[in-house]
Amino acid sequence: GRKGIPVTLLVRSEGIASELNDHHRHPRYMSDITLPTSIRATADPQTALSDATYVVHSVPVQYSRSFLEDVKEYIPKGVPVLSASKGIETTSLGFMADILRETLGDERSYAFLSGPSFAREICEGVATAVVIASEDVDLTNDCADLFSSENFRVYTSHDVIGVEVGGAVKNVIALAAGMCEGLELGTNAMSGLVTRGCAEMRRLGRSLGARPSTIAGLSGVGDTFGTCFGPLSRNRKFGYRLGKGETMEEILASTTEVAEGVDTAIALRAMIKARLKGYRLDLKYPILFGVADILEGNQTPEDGLKGLMNMPIRKEAFERYEL
Repeated sequence: GRKGIPVTLLVRSEGIASELNDHHRHPRYMSDITLPTSIRATADPQTALSDATYVVHSVPVQYSRSFLEDVKEYIPKGVPVLSASKGIETTSLGFMADILRETLGDERSYAFLSGPSFAREICEGVATAVVIASEDVDLTNDCADLFSSENFRVYTSHDVIGVEVGGAVKNVIALAAGMCEGLELGTNAMSGLVTRGCAEMRRLGRSLGARPSTIAGLSGVGDTFGTCFGPLSRNRKFGYRLGKGETMEEILASTTEVAEGVDTAIALRAMIKARLKGYRLDLKYPILFGVADILEGNQTPEDGLKGLMNMPIRKEAFERYEL
């Protein structure tokens, strides 16, 4: 990459690999960006992975398990894996930490990168701050040293579940924010919606063992801000089109971009029901549950807003302590 460290990209086809190697540009995605010459590409997993020192995984969550099963034999034993994928798998209701351990085993260390980090801005050298979390302290520090530069600031954490919760939930909140914008509800409504969405993120994180400080940091509130208000957000764009009256099927048929929040919203609601105990979970997570209902066609974005505004009056925060 830009630091002169040799990087090999594992891509889908030899045609794309040739384009990257010959012209240092991707033929389809951000084709105006010229990549450093130290980045090479191949469609052969053995060539890409057999002598790797670190593996960076950025395949969308819903496709990660099958991809990892296909390439795991080529990843050397003990080589650590850094995941930049965010979301919850619809079949297992697991986070990336679960998928990685189930496919690649427990005999290696894993780290997880999250935070407001749109790919285009990183490629353009715009200042970016992220967090990398791992239960392995040495791996966390090594990854921070490896990826940090004058334009890319890496903070460290050991709160893996907190980073994963933030990375998954923020995409669902962004869908809701996009719907709010599509309905032309104004800044007051958007600000209130995103704030209450972050409250649901914090509540879920605490229930799963996350630290409140992690949810309030780059991987939680920070990434939520970028995804809800940033013009490059795929999830916000998807929600915006829903708010404008398009159906989910129409939107999916017209784009090749993956909005992770769509699948994650359905999986998140199922995971909350399966793993959390309590009465009327829909009242504790009205935005997260509401987005899932809208995506399934059980209500419209307009109905969802009415439901939020007509909820019972209560305290803004009812946890044992407030952040």
